[in-house]
Amino acid sequence: MEERQTTPAPAGRPSRNGKGWAVGAGLLVLLSKFKTVLALLAKVGKPLITMALSIGAYALIYPWTFAIGFVLLILVHEMGHVWAAKRAGVPVSAPMFIPFIGALIMLKRNPRDAATEAYIGIGGPLLGTVGALVCYAVGMLTDQPFWYALAYTGFFINLINLLPIHPLDGGRIVTAVSRWLWLVGVVAGPILIWKFGGFLFILIWLLFVWEMYKRFVRDRNQGEPYVVTGSYRTQVDPGLPDWYFSGESHARELPYTAYCKLDGEHVVVFAWEPLNFKGELGLSQPCVIDRVQLTQVKPPVKVTVADQGAEASDGLDREVSPEREIFEINFSVRVEGRKYEPQNYYEVPMSTRIRMGFMYGGLIAALIYLMWQIGDAGLVPPA
Repeated sequence: MEERQTTPAPAGRPSRNGKGWAVGAGLLVLLSKFKTVLALLAKVGKPLITMALSIGAYALIYPWTFAIGFVLLILVHEMGHVWAAKRAGVPVSAPMFIPFIGALIMLKRNPRDAATEAYIGIGGPLLGTVGALVCYAVGMLTDQPFWYALAYTGFFINLINLLPIHPLDGGRIVTAVSRWLWLVGVVAGPILIWKFGGFLFILIWLLFVWEMYKRFVRDRNQGEPYVVTGSYRTQVDPGLPDWYFSGESHARELPYTAYCKLDGEHVVVFAWEPLNFKGELGLSQPCVIDRVQLTQVKPPVKVTVADQGAEASDGLDREVSPEREIFEINFSVRVEGRKYEPQNYYEVPMSTRIRMGFMYGGLIAALIYLMWQIGDAGLVPPA
């Protein structure tokens, strides 16, 4: 990128034309958008970097063309989850790729119910199957084994993901069909391990069995411990007694209220009355709050408007003259509780159970049939 340097007009002499002012205004606009551009690059850059690393890793084993196609099929699968989550109103992260494992997205908030969880879960295999079907169609048109191999691999990956085992997609889909299908995953796991092997699959199955034990045996009558923390900054009156700011050892209970927003997000709101401060923390899933603690308070720090800039991202009042001194403190809050699932989480209408069951079973049958078609023709994925 070429860097250009401009020389300003001498002080006290106006520019002969308006170009200088236009350039200056343009630079100000670019600077104001600089943070937004950086945030966008960070959001898009990480998935692209992990995609490139995955392609490079698979290219060590397979031809690079197959490595690119395989990673793109995984991307299509993950975008199916993203699309379904957006439609369900659940915020998610961008897809992140892990070489020789696959890819994942992170839900930033738990689904409201099992039907929503299943809807997000089946979005990936549905769109992933469509992507593999496109490869299959190209193979039929061109009669190139490469496309059949890519299609077969895509069908297989989506079929494996439909196993009724958490955290695979099938384990989430059956929450809206019948949780008894989890037993199928527990029983079928060792059979599949014996047939296909693989350390990753063994680990997934063992974690699934442990989760079932915790859910239905150990933690049946009590939720798992839940802890979330947050840091805050606020202005203070320097005339307050020293015991308000007793350092890291200081701790006290804070009054709080927990509620659920209209969009399904769970929030705990707390207050520190001596400072007239109210804060809130978002909870990743429903839970019973036991207490909210003030765990750390740092002594007041004197700052000025000039120190922090005329505009601050924390929203504090600094529109006064730069000479004004402001006292601020930083403090930390810890929320302790227990995770729980709402009693009606698995209450799914029968029509939804039937529709999701037909989609789930039909997709499994279609994938098995398509893989059989390719295998029967003597076309198999690269060894």
